[in-house]
Amino acid sequence: MANYDLIVIGSGPGGYVCAIRAAQLGLKVACVEGRETLGGTCLNVGCIPSKALLHASHQLHEAEHNFAAMGLKGKAPTVDWKQMLTYKDDVIGQNTKGIEFLFKKNKVDWIKGWATIPAAGKVKVGDDTHEAKNIVIASGSEAASLPGVEVDEKTIVTSTGALTLGKVPKTMVVIGAGVIGLELGSVYARLGAEVTVIEYLDVITPGMDNEVQRSFKRILEKQGLTFVMGAAVQSATTKGGKATVTYKLKKDDSEATIEADAVLLATGRKPYTQGLGLDDLGVKMTDRGQIATDGHYATSVAGVYAIGDAIEGPMLAHKAEDEGMAVAEILAGQAGHVNYGVIPGVIYTHPEVANVGKTEEQLKEDGRAYKAGKFAFMGNGRAKANFAADGFVKILADKETDRILGAHIIGPAAGDLIHEICVAMEFGAAAEDLARTCHAHPTYSEAVREAALACGDGPIHS
Repeated sequence: MANYDLIVIGSGPGGYVCAIRAAQLGLKVACVEGRETLGGTCLNVGCIPSKALLHASHQLHEAEHNFAAMGLKGKAPTVDWKQMLTYKDDVIGQNTKGIEFLFKKNKVDWIKGWATIPAAGKVKVGDDTHEAKNIVIASGSEAASLPGVEVDEKTIVTSTGALTLGKVPKTMVVIGAGVIGLELGSVYARLGAEVTVIEYLDVITPGMDNEVQRSFKRILEKQGLTFVMGAAVQSATTKGGKATVTYKLKKDDSEATIEADAVLLATGRKPYTQGLGLDDLGVKMTDRGQIATDGHYATSVAGVYAIGDAIEGPMLAHKAEDEGMAVAEILAGQAGHVNYGVIPGVIYTHPEVANVGKTEEQLKEDGRAYKAGKFAFMGNGRAKANFAADGFVKILADKETDRILGAHIIGPAAGDLIHEICVAMEFGAAAEDLARTCHAHPTYSEAVREAALACGDGPIHS
């Protein structure tokens, strides 16, 4: 078998980016992938297909609710679910084939099959053992299970099954009010399903800015989602093509049941490391089942590294990509680095929700003196013209130095707007730097400038 400088296990966003970057830096690289297509969970059954369905269902919402007001008369389109899934699959195919092209362009070998690491410097795939100076584990994650919830990926599904349901359900229960549950729940709500979200905690999107949480929940409720908060799901079972979910309210221990045509289990994800032989290899793991690494992504076994969802940190595709680039640069003798304080998070509902850096609650807990500048999209001309005036931009800055410490956006194109603030934070900018930067009119981005102005003497349009 060929000897490599680097073998990457897994071709998700972390793995394929790591492989390509390492090849660009002159290393001889192979990537092992057991799926029939490259791209991992994100491209095949995650980020990309879910965004396709979010986009399609949003177009339907616009047709049903806003077209007439703009003078676009006529009957709203009906849903051809089979064609919508074909569109989604076409989008997946375009992206996965794109990675194949990039591998060929950069001379990255795709070793097809599932990997085991029998010893440091060796990767076994099928009957073949390949040798490499270094190995990077980028094996990703899988949907977390919940006791009593019997997933069959037909009626009771994870995010994977939710992308291929046989039909749009009339009723759906979503277990978990995190990113995945709210994105896919909003898809089916727009397509006509009655969606009930059951959440164990008393807030949605745990860890997010409290003001954003409250505003987000109100907006989703206006869109038709029903929330049962502070409820622990006891079981979810199927019978005759219907699902029954039993839950217990924490406030009084009372039990209730709800029937639905489909149930989406969205209680988070866990690292996928089974079958790699890590125990026999002696790779140290964390208490949460993640691969333990040092500041340079090295595991406890020399020459074996790990990145992405398999290690500590937020389970985000772009976090994995950054780590993939960083470890490739480290292995090529450069100084790879990831700034974990400036990794944005985005929820692709409508409106979108995005955040970076600290929340107000974290700053208060840290005892940090800060100021908050806020601007509502109701004061943004472009947002009003586009029926997208829900939400706001909030920028948090140090009270003394004015340095930006965090930002939280709920509104149109929030996932794109947040990056202006990410760049500002990466360069240590003050809120005044943003406020004094000319922003084109009329754009959503003016709301960011207005929030930065609000950190000083005040916004102009509010």
